[in-house]
Amino acid sequence: MLDSNRSIPLSEGDDRFEGLPGAELVIAGLRDLDAGRITGPALLVLVASPNLRRLGVTLPEPPTVERPYEHRLYDLLVEQHGDGAHSRYNALIRGIVSFERALAWKARDGNTDI
Repeated sequence: MLDSNRSIPLSEGDDRFEGLPGAELVIAGLRDLDAGRITGPALLVLVASPNLRRLGVTLPEPPTVERPYEHRLYDLLVEQHGDGAHSRYNALIRGIVSFERALAWKARDGNTDI
């Protein structure tokens, strides 16, 4: 099981998340947050932040973003995708959930390389 006191710094995230579904979005979101940018991937990471923290992922301090993060992400998707925002939102949420499950499974298997 993952040690809840052990966190994964951003600099190590790329290698440790390699092969996990949705890793590219999570890494992009972490980098955007670290740079103070509010992007779709950054908002997705903020939506998942409670679970990611529980799994040992260190999140950069986010810029000021009005909550709930889910609404901010959806608003951004409406701007970018119009009528396609709903399906895009659902796909992103499914992707981040897959990432969380894969990361938890990797930790449960006793893989200390996360």
